[in-house]
Amino acid sequence: METNLEQTWTGEDTICALATATGGAIAVIRVSGPSAISVVSTICTSCFMDSAANTIHYTRLTDGSEIIDEVMVAVFRAPRSYTGEDSVEISCHGSAYIVSRILDLLIRNGCRMAKPGEYTMRAYLNGKLDLTQAEAVADLIASTNKATHQMAMSQLRGHFSSELANLREQLLKLTSLLELELDFSDHEDLEFADRKELTELANKIDKHITKLAQSFEMGQALKKGIPVAIVGKTNVGKSTLLNRLLHDERAIVSDIHGTTRDTIEDVIDLNGITFRFIDTAGIRQTTDAIEQIGIDRTYQAIAKARIVLWLIDKQPTHEEIKEIQERCSGKSLIVIRNKIDKESDSLASCDSSFSIPHASFIRISAKQNLNIDQLQSAICQSVNIPTLSDSDVIVTSARHYQALMCAHDNLTHVIESLAQQLSGDLVAEDLRQVLADLSEITGKGQITTPEVLRNIFKNFCVGK
Repeated sequence: METNLEQTWTGEDTICALATATGGAIAVIRVSGPSAISVVSTICTSCFMDSAANTIHYTRLTDGSEIIDEVMVAVFRAPRSYTGEDSVEISCHGSAYIVSRILDLLIRNGCRMAKPGEYTMRAYLNGKLDLTQAEAVADLIASTNKATHQMAMSQLRGHFSSELANLREQLLKLTSLLELELDFSDHEDLEFADRKELTELANKIDKHITKLAQSFEMGQALKKGIPVAIVGKTNVGKSTLLNRLLHDERAIVSDIHGTTRDTIEDVIDLNGITFRFIDTAGIRQTTDAIEQIGIDRTYQAIAKARIVLWLIDKQPTHEEIKEIQERCSGKSLIVIRNKIDKESDSLASCDSSFSIPHASFIRISAKQNLNIDQLQSAICQSVNIPTLSDSDVIVTSARHYQALMCAHDNLTHVIESLAQQLSGDLVAEDLRQVLADLSEITGKGQITTPEVLRNIFKNFCVGK
């Protein structure tokens, strides 16, 4: 039976959980809630009821007369704690047995085990974080490279929230002027809001919202890894290149044609950005049904990729060039002349005999590790991602993206209504809906439903 959300997360009870990974030398157990300090005092040889906030104390933790561990206890008092409640953090030795005993003692003395994300949930309910910052906590924990770390830090520090607050302030000004007109509706010639200025401001706000929404594609790519498809004929060195980039024998390398029958994926970090490389089956005419499935998956990988590495070891035909252009339309294409350690003088200059608009050309030897560093630089440059800082706002959440798109749709209605010179009450209603859409992102200015909160916090780790 599911526990009622309000009963679980209003902070009326005291919760505990292990906040660190198991197996380390030190473990940290978090306790938060109205009885946090008194419960911990009960199981320690020291009392912390009169301890000052933000202080750390050495003490022994006991079960009756049995000493369980010598620990350090950090005391935090409401509202100056992570959750906004009285909180205690117990630093003990990392033994699984010790951790289990301490948690058992805490539960016996009035605590209950925290649910996933409950500490951050309480921080939100107590006004310590808005929803975007709360979600950034999970993103920060899950960050795997410099780019995802910077995006999470920017959101956690409130840069996204600040931009939304600025947009809301401008929208509130518009709504207030229109609603003031409604209060004087008996004076038909009275107009507080100039329609031309309203239209200009609405377009300006919509442009900003659209820009934020458009960053979602980049945010998802950076978060999940930018897909890079390695394609070409059989035996041009695709698997050798993948192994070289990964510094690992990830793919089978053979002189036999058609060795790779399925896509092989792995990720590497280049200049703080995660790239997801996909080695594909060699493209050729075949009567082998299994190999044909692999080739079909190659085409699927090209369709999903943002970057395509086209390996060649000889002059491609006109038909091959045309096909790769069509399949890579809208993508970054890097044409790679492989096996330059083996090519003859007659082939060395044939790169210049054909060209593909907007494509990059690199000459390498994957086997001999020649020019691989140049290829890596070309890959980073082709993704066209600006240097990120901790203040850049990149949308990474599908929930945020959907709310922004709803705000854009409703602003479009506002602009259309203004152009058609519709009554102020209709325009004001659409503006109020835009405000609701933006408020849904931060959780401020409206009631956030339990279902939304469950969806946000259900994937958090216990202890956070």
